Amino acid sequence: MYSLSRQVPLASRTAIAVAAVLSLLLAGCGDKKKDKPATQTAARVNKEEITVHQINWVLQQQRGLAPAQAASAGKQVLEKLIDQELALQKASEQRIDRDPRVNQQIEAARRDIIARAYMEKIGSGAPKPAPEEIKKYYDEHPALFSRRRIYTLQEIAIEAKPEQVEEIRAKLQGSKDLGEFINYLRANEYKFVGNQAVRPAEQLPLQTLPTFAEMKDGQTVLQRTPNGVQIVILAKSISQPVDEVRAKPAIEQFLLNERKRKVVDDDIKALRASAKIEYIGDYTKTVAERAASQAAALQVKPSVSPLTGTPASAPEPIMPVRPASVPTGNTLDKGIKGLK
Repeated sequence: MYSLSRQVPLASRTAIAVAAVLSLLLAGCGDKKKDKPATQTAARVNKEEITVHQINWVLQQQRGLAPAQAASAGKQVLEKLIDQELALQKASEQRIDRDPRVNQQIEAARRDIIARAYMEKIGSGAPKPAPEEIKKYYDEHPALFSRRRIYTLQEIAIEAKPEQVEEIRAKLQGSKDLGEFINYLRANEYKFVGNQAVRPAEQLPLQTLPTFAEMKDGQTVLQRTPNGVQIVILAKSISQPVDEVRAKPAIEQFLLNERKRKVVDDDIKALRASAKIEYIGDYTKTVAERAASQAAALQVKPSVSPLTGTPASAPEPIMPVRPASVPTGNTLDKGIKGLK
């Protein structure tokens, strides 16, 4: 199945797709006169036409569409457009297009499309990062690249009051293994859940990654959360570095996206400064509240991993905890099973 809204691929694929669809349409035509003008109509649904241009536009949204797949993809797109046109015609007969809720959705989509197009136009002026900038980013983030690891993490989320956190930390440090700590939680009727996950470095928050990069297998960290604490145990890790050549495209795109975001943020900030914005009714705010709201709306978004786009923010800096006796891998496995 092919979606009707994906990213735009290379222009060459567009030309191939158009040619393929036209060949499909013309192949079934019995009249093969040389002087017959080419048609852009791919199908008629009652009295409405679906054109090759419509098919072509949808194919342009496909990401990674191979030229050899263009013909079959074009046919599938045409069938979906026929279904869409049939639904559209029936909706028009039933006056669904005049429903206030539908009109609100159409207007919201129109505003979003136009605003995004403007922001993309502004962001397109951001300069590409220079090779030395890419190398600098690579060198400054060894945990993501040259010293990249795959982490097997065991997590325990514990509901606790702020005044109980230090007691939990002390008990974790004093426990000889994970099983003893879990028994303590149960005996004191703490609510907790356990989970195990395998995560490459780029899927960890950038703010906490340096800490994990320095940890050894079996070590533990404790982190405050809004509902209590989260304990993360590094059960094991595997070294899997990424060299500079392989990392370069991802870093380049990441830095370029950051620049585009900054250009757009600065432009919107300037537009706000030159516009007359008046809050009315329930949305009236004091000058201080309005300034704080605008500042929050304009601040640059948190940095993300160049490999995955994962937000780098974390609830609070994690605090290393070293148990009195570092649990072994088998002990950790047994302990985490006890959480289920």
